[in-house]
Amino acid sequence: MAQTIFAPWDDPEEKPLIEFVNVTKRFGDFTAIDNLSQQIYAREFFALLGPSGCGKTTMMRMLAGFETPTEGKILLGGQDIGAIPPNKRSVNMMFQSYALFPHLSIWENIAFGLKREGKDKEFIQARVDEMLRLTRLEAFARRKPHQISGGQRQRVALARSLAKAPKLLLLDEPLGALDKKLREETQFELMDIQESTGTTFVIVTHDQEEAMTVASRVAVMDHGKIIQVATPQNIYEAPNSVYVADFIGDVNLIKGQAKARDIVEGDDTSGGLELHWGEGHAPLVAANGDTALAGKEVVLALRPEKMSISKEHPAAANALKGKVIDIGYLGNISTYHVELDNGTMVKAQIANTRRVSRRQITWEDEVWLSFSATAAIVLEG
Repeated sequence: MAQTIFAPWDDPEEKPLIEFVNVTKRFGDFTAIDNLSQQIYAREFFALLGPSGCGKTTMMRMLAGFETPTEGKILLGGQDIGAIPPNKRSVNMMFQSYALFPHLSIWENIAFGLKREGKDKEFIQARVDEMLRLTRLEAFARRKPHQISGGQRQRVALARSLAKAPKLLLLDEPLGALDKKLREETQFELMDIQESTGTTFVIVTHDQEEAMTVASRVAVMDHGKIIQVATPQNIYEAPNSVYVADFIGDVNLIKGQAKARDIVEGDDTSGGLELHWGEGHAPLVAANGDTALAGKEVVLALRPEKMSISKEHPAAANALKGKVIDIGYLGNISTYHVELDNGTMVKAQIANTRRVSRRQITWEDEVWLSFSATAAIVLEG
């Protein structure tokens, strides 16, 4: 049976779980959130991504109830939550520090919130056992937090946050304290747990890879505004601005003047734009470029992995000649830093399918970089 694609944001009948409606938050003269409106849907794993100071943590703190909007309102399940104190919201927050009680066992840490709510013993026992199973911590129930690993402590904090079955779980840089390998493993665990509980997760992170891995949608923020909201695939493949293209992953940005191309019947690489980018250089072809940009100063955004590199002149829509200045070896891929004739530096990324000794291109080599007519995106400069 074909799997249904989860995309409630594309369904006009679907009502959002969370709505920011023209929300502004000021601290004195500083505007942290600037007239922001955004909808987040039930069962989403929604990522707020951006550099320090962009407003992502302020958004999360307003959802949790630790800050109130200066203007506008925030709705949860259609209800304005502005006047509802943090402990009365169906929202839980998991902090980067995990904030576990060191003198309590793992079992008692998870049970803590349920005991404070006065739940009966049988309910607490069943719920904590369920959370231990969900986070694969049954064997560690009687240990104290200092007796388990960082990754396990992260799962305890998650289990404690989910024990009260909140509508919404907020995660503030939840994997920041873990080493790279453990962080990558835990990202997939987080996704599995989120899917199996059906809880809506909102994660704040400055780690692009983390946001791209876990999220159903990513909101890229800058200076208190959301610049683009889209699935990880669309954010990467179809950024709506130079800022987003540059912020997400590696990218080559080449400035130039856009000119419309003729459409040739039966040729799907015709049409679009060509970029006039340097004296004496052939224009670059972007068959999928928006012709509304013709005549404007634009930026051609091209991901390094969409470029080929060779010593011979390639038969490609776009070919650039240059010299290898540097090579970064990352095991599975190598990044070639190539200086073009006019001094522009570009990166090409190639999968390492051969052993090092059999590779043909090295430092100082004269090379050709090439890419197809549909590989790049043209953005307004």
